[in-house]
Amino acid sequence: MPDPADLILRNGDVLTADPAHPHARALAARGGRIVAVGEDAEVRAHAGARTRVIDLAGRTVLPALTDGHAHLLSLGLELDQANLRGCSSPEECARRAHEAAAARPGGEWLLGRGWDQNRFADKQFPHHAALDRLLGERPVWLRRIDGHAGWANARALALAGVTRTTQDPPGGRIVRDARGEPTGVLIDTAKELVERAIPPLSEAARERAILGAQKVALSYGLTEVHEMGIEEPTAAVYRRLAAEGRLLVRVYAFASGSIRPADNDRVLAHPPERARPDAYFTLRGIKLYADGALGSRGAALLAPYADDPRNTGLIITPGDEIERVARRALATGWQVAVHAIGDRGNRMVLDAFERAGCTAARDHRFRIEHAQVLALADIPRFARLGVIAAMQPTHATSDMPWAQDRLGPARLAGAYAWQRLLGAGARIVGGSDFPVEGVDPVRGGLYAALTRQDPGGQPPGGWLADQRMTLEQALRAFSADAAWAAFEDGWRGRAAVGQAADLTVLDRALGADPARTLGAARVDLTIVGGRVVHERP
Repeated sequence: MPDPADLILRNGDVLTADPAHPHARALAARGGRIVAVGEDAEVRAHAGARTRVIDLAGRTVLPALTDGHAHLLSLGLELDQANLRGCSSPEECARRAHEAAAARPGGEWLLGRGWDQNRFADKQFPHHAALDRLLGERPVWLRRIDGHAGWANARALALAGVTRTTQDPPGGRIVRDARGEPTGVLIDTAKELVERAIPPLSEAARERAILGAQKVALSYGLTEVHEMGIEEPTAAVYRRLAAEGRLLVRVYAFASGSIRPADNDRVLAHPPERARPDAYFTLRGIKLYADGALGSRGAALLAPYADDPRNTGLIITPGDEIERVARRALATGWQVAVHAIGDRGNRMVLDAFERAGCTAARDHRFRIEHAQVLALADIPRFARLGVIAAMQPTHATSDMPWAQDRLGPARLAGAYAWQRLLGAGARIVGGSDFPVEGVDPVRGGLYAALTRQDPGGQPPGGWLADQRMTLEQALRAFSADAAWAAFEDGWRGRAAVGQAADLTVLDRALGADPARTLGAARVDLTIVGGRVVHERP
């Protein structure tokens, strides 16, 4: 008899993400690793007196469910801030901020996130006057839903020293009224003008945020998160929580890069870490920003915005600096991830990677985060250069009501182009960019990948439906290919013998219509390293 397993899942449908054996009925785990996968009878031999045996009763098991682009700390911070999601006007946003301020008495900064001018009747950026009327002398800073713009009241602008004479910084823009006065909205690097005036987070606040966000992530079945862009004080808290055994979700992290070479050199001066099954926190990458976001018209486009003909977006980090960082990373083993949304931003990054010497044969696993709008000629370059497209399916379904207004119909051919990338041989890593989007990878990411529809099933047939993923493609993006993108493919990513027992149990079988099933499914169990870390009552 083999050594008894710690955990057995039986009588279910295990989706393995292993093309040779895509389904199994049962599996067994011991010491954090999967030791058997197959039929109930062969797995039953691994049961012992102390083995926990779970009868799945036909339920579905997903392997290594990973969010390949997220902001765990930001999610935790947002749980304690003013929630502006769904606001239909600046006045409604201001009322919500006022209510949040009343629940947090005192004169400290009021922070919030979630406003989106595309939901306002005039679709225009808000003005600080709406906040000034309700919040007076209390400084207020409210980040846009995508994090690429912020909205300050007059008090916050004064504390930050932002006036009509303040110049736009490189890669940023201060939105001004007809008289040249700041309106309170600052885009991309201009946000730093206000944010540097906000008192820094304490270690205790970072810990609370991480643990609060971890609880949410585990409840949605995530076993790993790629944490995109953190500072050293946050990395220190992650390391401590991991050492104390309090970090229950795996975190593969990228340090925050900068437009300033000295900042990037400070990151790259340290040796990169390597992900291991027993190490729940790994810092191996550096994240840079090529451009802004489509929603705030900061994404860098090759031709002007269809709804803003004098604007082609913002370049945040010049291509020469991206190339320099890439060259150094290739020599030292660091992984480079670059935020790029517009077709001009994506081309600039691909050009920089190519000049640095990236090829598929070098196995560097550099990444472009989002890759939302691509020139068709650039799509084959991802596979040729060995560049991963880290994409978020719910971005497509969130942006679809206004994406054509921004881009015009012709550019949509390269927008959110999942099948074109896959057909050209690229790897796609699935994620959400939470808290920009919701956390749920099942009813959110997987469902959107399969349907190109919102939760209500609109539009019929899906938006740009020829780019929908199959179930196998979507599952790989959120499991095996996400593990590959973190250099974890030798021990994680599939439900196979020897792989980490990172598993998510849904509350139902997928049935004949997996897309609709995923759109309604909930998570019953989350298992990380063979241990049940979330169990739905």
